[in-house]
Amino acid sequence: MENLISVVVCTYNQEDTIARTLDSILMQQCHVPFEIIIGEDCSTDQTQSVCETYANKYPDKIRILANKENKGIVDNYFDCILTSNGQYIADCAGDDFWTDPLKLEKEVTILEQHPDVTLVHTDWNIYNETTGTSTPSAQKPFTAPITSGKQMLEAIITQTRIPVIHLCTSLYRASIIRQALNDDSFLFRNKEFGCEDIQVAFVMAQQGNIAYLPDVTLNYSQGQETISFSPNYHKQFTFARRVGDLSYYIATKHGIVSEHTERYFNARAFELGMYAFRAYDLQLFQDARKQTSKWVRKPSASLQWLFFVMQHPWLWRLGLQTRKVFVNVKQLLRRK
Repeated sequence: MENLISVVVCTYNQEDTIARTLDSILMQQCHVPFEIIIGEDCSTDQTQSVCETYANKYPDKIRILANKENKGIVDNYFDCILTSNGQYIADCAGDDFWTDPLKLEKEVTILEQHPDVTLVHTDWNIYNETTGTSTPSAQKPFTAPITSGKQMLEAIITQTRIPVIHLCTSLYRASIIRQALNDDSFLFRNKEFGCEDIQVAFVMAQQGNIAYLPDVTLNYSQGQETISFSPNYHKQFTFARRVGDLSYYIATKHGIVSEHTERYFNARAFELGMYAFRAYDLQLFQDARKQTSKWVRKPSASLQWLFFVMQHPWLWRLGLQTRKVFVNVKQLLRRK
């Protein structure tokens, strides 16, 4: 395997943003050569056409894996990795974009200088697609230049809104992820887990030290519907259930049990309950109770109260009406 960086770009129906993503990668100034592998997941818009234009313009740099049917993010991502030739892996989603032309240079330098480091990640901004403005992401939990990966394992599987390691800011060693894919294919290939970043971050932290750069290198796009960002309660429920199941699988397999993990799974179960509550959906309520019995040893008082309310349709409807009043009042106060 040559000294090469493979940049994975998974994309689906992103004709308006994919060119921006590819341009942000092509602008990289790095002493190590890099290839771009585009996992085009059978888009129904002009995404593939845009990708083909770039591949024709940069035939020595870009390869397209044009899927004949939609694989979903999990298989699409890991198939791209297995097709890659690089010693190092980076990725950038088809609606995000890098903002630092020296991102790869800074990260690969650290990996070359520190053989014990398995992954380097950076700070990042949230990019509002509607307004075109960027705002800083929340404070990161691990900001030391180098942290023992073992110290990060529990935090990685119990993360909620803000990832401990944003994979689109990262560069990591390809040999480790390829071996992990072979050792535990269920962890990476189970489509019901619904994401790919937690698995990668966990394995990298398990196998070595993690380096962090405070530099902002990524604009993480929000404002459009994605797998993890949707106004649909049913879709939000499904995503939260899948991530909770992934965390539960890893925690159970590796014996990560503590008061913190117990609080996390209680919070995940409460999140499912609230999505079911807001959707006023009895089946979602039943599913939330089923997941709670799987994840949680002792339900919290707030979770027990929520489920009590939802067992009584009149209380459920009253709760929805009360919540609507509070939301309206809150919106009025914001306008003032």
